[in-house]
Amino acid sequence: MQSFVDIFKIPELRRRVLFTLGILAIYRVGANVPIPGMNAEALQQLFEQQSGTLLGFLDIFSGGALSRLAIFSLGIMPYINASIIMSLLQGAHVIPYLDRLAKEGDTGRKKINQLTRYFTLLLAGIQSFGFTTLLMRMPIGNVPVVKDPSLLFIITTVLTLTAGCVFVMWLGEQVTEMGVGNGISLIIFTGIVEGLPRAVKNMVVDVFQLQERTILGASVLLVFILIVMGLVVWVETGQRKIPVQYAKRVVGRKMYGGASTFLPLKVDQSGVIAVIFAISLLSVPVTFASFAQGSAWADKINTIWNQGAWWYYMVYASLIVFFCYFYNSVQFNPTDMAENLKKWGGFIPGIRPGEPTAAYIQRVLERITLGGALFVAALAVLPDYLRRVFNAPFFFGGTSILIVVGVALDTVGQLESHLIMRHYDGFMKQGRVKGRWFNVGGS
Repeated sequence: MQSFVDIFKIPELRRRVLFTLGILAIYRVGANVPIPGMNAEALQQLFEQQSGTLLGFLDIFSGGALSRLAIFSLGIMPYINASIIMSLLQGAHVIPYLDRLAKEGDTGRKKINQLTRYFTLLLAGIQSFGFTTLLMRMPIGNVPVVKDPSLLFIITTVLTLTAGCVFVMWLGEQVTEMGVGNGISLIIFTGIVEGLPRAVKNMVVDVFQLQERTILGASVLLVFILIVMGLVVWVETGQRKIPVQYAKRVVGRKMYGGASTFLPLKVDQSGVIAVIFAISLLSVPVTFASFAQGSAWADKINTIWNQGAWWYYMVYASLIVFFCYFYNSVQFNPTDMAENLKKWGGFIPGIRPGEPTAAYIQRVLERITLGGALFVAALAVLPDYLRRVFNAPFFFGGTSILIVVGVALDTVGQLESHLIMRHYDGFMKQGRVKGRWFNVGGS
């Protein structure tokens, strides 16, 4: 507790923390301001029916803003989709212009971020139009969700949702620049945690008032959640340490090197980004199907893209594994690492410098990534089985726990680094918090 008190003793860190909390408060206010012209009861009933589908899943990520059709209903998903597409184009070397920008250092990265923002604007307009037309064509019984489905309503709603998405993206970038933690991940974190008190309350009501759940069943569910959280922390902080030896060298009259250290490789380098990327891609077919709601091909897509079907989970898990490896290929270059080791006189014992070292690092990285990717994929499909076996709320699902725990570790790790840099103690008496900086779109 003393370490948390020390946070507010440092003027700069106090300012960063208060700024972050203020931005998140603004986001929560916007997530609760509904767009006029909606039948709130019918809309709420619609999302209650869609609670186990992808639409309900996206509502969790928006912090309930989607079910209220608030001005921040789209959340940050269009920006993540734009970041995915830009990363894929860079990794596949499809557009030479992007390759040139990637090699220009900080200037090129800023230009790529600017293009990503423009692309976000385009995707936000498409998704907002699709979601608006979807609500206009989905009545609840004989009660329409939209009171007056006129052209003015469509234009107003699309412009509002698009502007809200761009504003949320700007809020996230401000937190990353002037706050604590990564703004994009904290916004997603806030949307998930927002529903946690309500889920706990419903659990208490089910046990002690409605008696739909026994105390033993609730205790087993709680123990299971704690075990899953422990596994998430274990995997997210797990490392493979490759020993590195530095040869002695003489510079002038001084001798340098001769030290032994290690090269840490994370078991799960991508963290929660692979899960969020997979979810974003899974929402694309539903978005396009919403443009022609009621048509034969749209109904077929909605039928095939059923979240309870086994092939949906197969595609979901495959995308997570793919993005885990793809993230490593974009963010981690074994060849550059081997060249830097050789440049500074470092080598891995038993491995020759240069290409053999790069091949060895690549081989180790591929093996440990497989274990981390399979764990994350298994954790992502856990919510459905929790609902079937324990009748658990969606907030207790594996994906939510993975994102919440991962972002919490990153934020606490950055807070601790600020404290240690200013000669304060960390949050633990022994060791340090092992966080991971979750980065989307290079922001």
